[in-house]
Amino acid sequence: MADDEEEDEGPPGLPPGTPFYMTPAGAAALRAELKRLWEEERPKVVEVVAWAASLGDRSENADYQYGKRRLRQIDGRVRFLRKRLERVQVVDPAAQAKRDQVFFGATVTYARLSDDAEVTVTIVGVDEADAEAGRISWVAPVARALLGAKVGDTRKLRTPAGVEEIEVVAIAYPGA
Repeated sequence: MADDEEEDEGPPGLPPGTPFYMTPAGAAALRAELKRLWEEERPKVVEVVAWAASLGDRSENADYQYGKRRLRQIDGRVRFLRKRLERVQVVDPAAQAKRDQVFFGATVTYARLSDDAEVTVTIVGVDEADAEAGRISWVAPVARALLGAKVGDTRKLRTPAGVEEIEVVAIAYPGA
């Protein structure tokens, strides 16, 4: 997969070799996915492919062709997950000592000074990001603007519409 090779260079927008930071829950989710693919899904697909191959003409056997394609997908994802897990650096936000500043794993509420709208986000690893759930990657522009800030700090955020000022309203960490 081309995406696998690109991802292995480090998080997007950062120099090669930059670690893949991840929360303990995010790393556990990747390990669980790897285990499920390797120990459950792949053996079932291998069984179907072997059965389909035993039927003879493979060129017109949909079970065989789909199974082989699915095996390639699974194997590609397994390779990606193994490489990622080799390089992941797990950071437990609950262990953060300086809770008055924004670091990886923080849940931050900030106000856009242009319209006073408040937004709450949690800064997580690249593979854990889910904008709809309010989880943004630590390499996202908003996260990068917020990192290191304290409550009351104003930061400039570059957006496609121009520069916007945001003010940190609250910072929270798990277990606080």
